[in-house]
Amino acid sequence: MLACIGCQWQMRPSAEPTSEPCVTLERYDQVEGLFLATGDIAAFGRMNTDYPIQTRTLVEDVLQLGPAGEPQMKSKLYDFFQDSTLQCLLADVERVYSSMDDIDAELNAAFSALHEMLPSLRMPSVYTQVSSLDQSVIVSDTLLGISLDKYLGSDYPLYLKYGYTEQQRAMMTRDFIVPDCVSFYLLSSYPLSAEREQVVSERHRHMGRIQYVVNRALGREVFDNEFVQAARHAVQKNSNLSMEQLLLAGE
Repeated sequence: MLACIGCQWQMRPSAEPTSEPCVTLERYDQVEGLFLATGDIAAFGRMNTDYPIQTRTLVEDVLQLGPAGEPQMKSKLYDFFQDSTLQCLLADVERVYSSMDDIDAELNAAFSALHEMLPSLRMPSVYTQVSSLDQSVIVSDTLLGISLDKYLGSDYPLYLKYGYTEQQRAMMTRDFIVPDCVSFYLLSSYPLSAEREQVVSERHRHMGRIQYVVNRALGREVFDNEFVQAARHAVQKNSNLSMEQLLLAGE
């Protein structure tokens, strides 16, 4: 996980009826892509004025190009993405994700369900980016970034070229964007203690609980393994067990 970066979100009371979205999907990748494909100076300006935290996270933490505010950053970022492979990624992301209405709707349904199950959970600010095949999902405090270049399909030629396994590629599809977002956000919001993190069985049990809650939030069985089944059994055995108590089990 990246270091926490401040980003506040005003959460509505769950009892208040509203048709407004629970989260808003910001298409940072489109502004980023315009600059990286054409060198458009206005697009780079927007990256820094409209999306300062996203840009700082991208150049400093993901790509590790140096301080976002340094005078040469515009040239360093542009030059970095002139590699033919990265230009191919940019073009394919633009083509495959020209519309994300389906992802937007599923994100809102999932986080609305999470808000019902976990009322104290802060809602994230969600954005999309291209990150040169780095992390799939980035979480910093309540900022949640989706690297669309990691979700171009299980048969995407570059994934085959760079040696991603069949098991990895099976999850590098459009269908896994929302499950990954919810999973990583819950892991960030309900981390294991440092002591328990060192124990493999504890990590597996905790991930199983996370995945069980993800299944509940999405209304479909995305994940199914012995640890998810154990979490399901614990809930069935104790009808008074809340999702918060489940995720905090053992703390």
